[in-house]
Amino acid sequence: MSRVTIADVARAAEVSTATVSNVLNGTGRVSEPTRARVKAVAGALGYGPAGGGGRTLGLAVTAHGQSAWDFASVPYFARAISAATVAAHRRGYALMAMPAGPAEHIWRTLPAAGVVVLDSPPSDPVVRLLRARGLPLVFDGRPGDLRARETWVDNDHEAMTRHVLEHLAGQGAERIALIAGPTQEYYSRASATAYRRWCSRTGVRPCVVPFDADDDTGRGLDALLTGEDGPDAVFGLYDPCGRQVLEAAARCGLSVPEHLMVVCGSEDPAYGRTVPPVSTVSLGPEQAGTAAVDALVSLVEDPPRTPPPVVIGTRLEVRASSIRRGRRDGA
Repeated sequence: MSRVTIADVARAAEVSTATVSNVLNGTGRVSEPTRARVKAVAGALGYGPAGGGGRTLGLAVTAHGQSAWDFASVPYFARAISAATVAAHRRGYALMAMPAGPAEHIWRTLPAAGVVVLDSPPSDPVVRLLRARGLPLVFDGRPGDLRARETWVDNDHEAMTRHVLEHLAGQGAERIALIAGPTQEYYSRASATAYRRWCSRTGVRPCVVPFDADDDTGRGLDALLTGEDGPDAVFGLYDPCGRQVLEAAARCGLSVPEHLMVVCGSEDPAYGRTVPPVSTVSLGPEQAGTAAVDALVSLVEDPPRTPPPVVIGTRLEVRASSIRRGRRDGA
């Protein structure tokens, strides 16, 4: 027997699917007789979201596989989760953000109607488990493959990377290094690919440096910055990269931005108060979290319809770390 959908309830109650959603979520302006009729029809038909999760959605950050780490302290994830929680509550759902690390046993029994998955790497074991349960999924970051009742939200990482590189080149940079990986989420892979394409097109020698999350003071960058033909600009994809480069540059006697320009991907407003203030790229976590939950609720409540992917805009906040004296801000 096929599962009852929100469209079935709407037809039986002789109302729109939007009205059914408003009644069941406690939103919108619906007359009391209509509200009572919709609830009665939904109960009689046994309507409820799939997965045994009732009105609960899950959220997982799986970029580092089995490694346990505090992703909620990273500004991007903190802001995305906050926005996703607000969006879920507005639609009448609870949202559970699950811990990183070896938590597959939790996902096997978690009562969720669907799951938002952030930064999923290829062959993600959590995704494999969730698919085996038949749960609808929305990815923040494009997955390697997409199946029925799945969609994604993401940024145009090629356009974002090109924008940053052209900004730095416009400020006089000739040797731009990229800090990326070693994780395999789509963000890192797509940005590194775009970087290499831009280097090939412009004749710049590519230099991709693995990101080390444990190197708080950026000592692993010292050899790069002091080596022969060291970079005159660095674009780091991750939040700590700006602080790592600033500390490494200070140790190596390099002035920012005169000797070395810096841009990093971060949502942390503290970069506006560093010395010098660091230019940052925002990936729009609030928009991503909201769009992901809206898409997931659509998948849960209206299974035949799969929402199209959503591309979130990015924003380059140009600050002193990437503006050379005597040049205009070309961002």
